[in-house]
Amino acid sequence: MAALLPKCMGLGDSMAANVLFILSDEHNRDISGCYGNGIVQTPNIDALSARGVTFDNAYCNSPICVPSRASLATGDYPHRTRFWDNAHPYDGSVRTWHHALRAAGHEVSSIGKLHYRSAEDDAGFSEIINPIYVPDGQGDIIGLLRGDGKPRKAASAMADKAGSGTSDYSDFDGRVADAAVSWLGERGRTSDKPWALYVSFVIPHFPLIAPKKFFERYKDAQIPLPDQYDPAERPSHPGVDAYRTVFNYDDYFDDASLRVALQAYYGMCSYLDHNVGRVLSALSTAGLTDDTLVIYASDHGESLGNRGLWGKSVFYEDSAAIPMIMAGPGVDEGTRCATPVSLVDVYPTIVRAAGCDLDKRERELPGSDLRVLAQVEPEDRVVFSEYHAAGSTSGGFMVRKRHWKLVYYAGHPSQIFDLKNDPRETTDLGGSPEIAEIQAELEADLRKIVDPDAANVQAFADQGQRINELGGEEAIRAKAEIGYTPAPKQ
Repeated sequence: MAALLPKCMGLGDSMAANVLFILSDEHNRDISGCYGNGIVQTPNIDALSARGVTFDNAYCNSPICVPSRASLATGDYPHRTRFWDNAHPYDGSVRTWHHALRAAGHEVSSIGKLHYRSAEDDAGFSEIINPIYVPDGQGDIIGLLRGDGKPRKAASAMADKAGSGTSDYSDFDGRVADAAVSWLGERGRTSDKPWALYVSFVIPHFPLIAPKKFFERYKDAQIPLPDQYDPAERPSHPGVDAYRTVFNYDDYFDDASLRVALQAYYGMCSYLDHNVGRVLSALSTAGLTDDTLVIYASDHGESLGNRGLWGKSVFYEDSAAIPMIMAGPGVDEGTRCATPVSLVDVYPTIVRAAGCDLDKRERELPGSDLRVLAQVEPEDRVVFSEYHAAGSTSGGFMVRKRHWKLVYYAGHPSQIFDLKNDPRETTDLGGSPEIAEIQAELEADLRKIVDPDAANVQAFADQGQRINELGGEEAIRAKAEIGYTPAPKQ
């Protein structure tokens, strides 16, 4: 799909703006006030929503960190870039929106988590501050062994570590906010061209440890139990069961630790909001709010116990849907957009917002300018996500169109959900005669984007090659398992 061009909407070079892109990690969209949660306290994210547009149906392009961030950077899908999983990190080989802006003479700075391969690769930034890269330039190589079905050894940490306190992640995010505040105050006003600043927080990614004052906010809160949490209620599908078996986090929870984990996650979302507020306050203090397009999003969601699942890696809304909010020049205040959007839409949005043209290759990328989508709202727009990583025995592919969602697993039955009448995805309509035409339409939409079976074969082939490069399965198993990417010490 060619990207919609904003000049047709009067959003061209004359409205060139700075861009502040704020990314969090593993933020379940529904745990924020502006998405309807009446318990969690996220006043700064809510205030951003109030002065801009909130996208109610935004998605990641792969529900796991590394390929999702590669899609965000390149504006393209994993099956096209072949950054499949957490062991195939972005390596500078594909042009990013960072490259595009830097080539046009703009300052493009990054602060915080990147989850790319290494500092030796040119990711396109003018400057990189306080980054996190994948461990050892390799990432989660155990995740390459997709077919063994063995539970991850580190799964118990989700429950064991949940609670109140400081963590390397909370300390790191504080330093990211400090650096962003300094950057905006010292350098945000000095450029003679629009700048782009990428601020990337880690929280609320597990471990589920919230700083004490944020954890204590929810000590008396009536946080609801997860949906379909009773084992008798949990859905069964080969694609979902494979993930639940490998990432058996819920085996380690009891009633008390479940409550603590939920309280910690809510506290972490408030801590994230606190740091977002610090950055937005610095933007205001510098007098740059009116000249800056601000986008807030997350790289994927968090299942948060729903259906007995924790983490991401599946296509339920908790995992694949993300918060996405945009405010600034050319954006109507206090509006909501129902059109499905995804992280690949960020590339054309940022490049065009800074006043740059898209070249021929960029116009052929799948994304479109979010500022245009917020105004035009095309009824039949399709967004796409895919998964080829740890805990999966076959490739998974998702398309969202209108209020329908199709999830296609290579070699297994498809799932279909009617998100209008069943927003919590309790009923899988896949294979139902009553919606046979809808299923056929969605599968045809999927095949316009990708041949899912061919992509599945290619992913396994690339992963097999990587396994061989690393010395084979036994050599991989001999390495220590990575529960989550460590943050650098100060």
